[in-house]
Amino acid sequence: MTNYIILVLCIVVILSYIFDISSRYSKIPGVILLIFLGIALQLIVKAVHSEIPDLSPVLPVIGTLGLIMIVMEASLDLKLEKRKKKMIFKSISSAFILFAVFSAVVTYILTEFFGYSVRNSLLNAIPLGIISSSVAISSAVHLKPDDKEFVVYESSFSDIFGIIIFDFILLSHGSIGQGILDMGLRSLITVVIALATTAILAIMLHKITYHVNYVLIMTAIVLVYILAKLSHLPALLLVLIFGLVLSNNQLFENTPIRKNVDFAKFRSDIKSFKVILTELTFLVRSFFFIIFGFYAKIEGLYDLHNILTGASITAGIFLLRMLFFSQVIRTKLIPLGFFSPRGLITILLFITIPAVSRISLINEEVITIVILFTILVMIIGNLLSEKVKKPEIQKTVVSEDSRVH
Repeated sequence: MTNYIILVLCIVVILSYIFDISSRYSKIPGVILLIFLGIALQLIVKAVHSEIPDLSPVLPVIGTLGLIMIVMEASLDLKLEKRKKKMIFKSISSAFILFAVFSAVVTYILTEFFGYSVRNSLLNAIPLGIISSSVAISSAVHLKPDDKEFVVYESSFSDIFGIIIFDFILLSHGSIGQGILDMGLRSLITVVIALATTAILAIMLHKITYHVNYVLIMTAIVLVYILAKLSHLPALLLVLIFGLVLSNNQLFENTPIRKNVDFAKFRSDIKSFKVILTELTFLVRSFFFIIFGFYAKIEGLYDLHNILTGASITAGIFLLRMLFFSQVIRTKLIPLGFFSPRGLITILLFITIPAVSRISLINEEVITIVILFTILVMIIGNLLSEKVKKPEIQKTVVSEDSRVH
């Protein structure tokens, strides 16, 4: 039995690798292929009447690790430069405003037309209002550098805002004013802890010469994240700050710390750390979506009521996004208007909603349908982006030819 389990794990990893490579050419995100692979494995297991251990409790664990690694990996690519101030402001504004408006609209519909409480409506609406950084970032490889950075910032901050507000609603039982004050204080405490933790881990990354130091660094980050979560602090903000400080270490090169830091070696250490992180992120993300697909209730995906609900939610997501991009921040709709996928973080938050607060209208099948629909829309955005690029390339070639002649 052990040999068969190892064989299946090896095949799954190889298929995930093939999906990841093929997505660069087919424009179909590997995530959607992984979900379908999980569904296919479910059908195979049922067909052969085989029994395997219940892995569903492992899903939140793998998902949390994947979220930490994905945000950390993304933040290591972000450069804070003056010329990017406008883009950063727009992306963060988009993340917060679209999340807030969508959650408010869905909450209003659930309370006014279906009679659910405001608290339960918010808890069920918030996961659907968050852009999945795990899907968006990995699918943004085809975009131009500026567009890719917009997606990274927007999706990362969408995760952060969503988790902070979700935890606030889930844990808060007092007045709204006191809750907001507590949330602001916790965010400030998190920033201080993040800066202190970053300094310590950066020193470890730079000074430790033992051959397993990168694993130790990642373990320490996960440990601090979990401790922050247990203390009801916005832990994802901590991860983002850690990555931003490391990726923008050039800002500290002309400070007194340059006497104790070899920045050339430090950047080499960060590059090696990022390679290991990318490999682990790939593995964790792959197994998360395969397990999610394996435990998806296939029958519910064909239910007309679930399909209509999922389609309505998806339409609302992109209608708000298109209006906001075209009328408020005046940003091009192709491809950024199509990059609003739901995924890992939506699943993670949804499964943490207490049973008494669940709303039957928004069930697991509806969540799965919304994830699939939003990813399909993103694929369309990628394809349209390619069509926009080709005329630009042709125009550049023509202009160069004219200069030659």
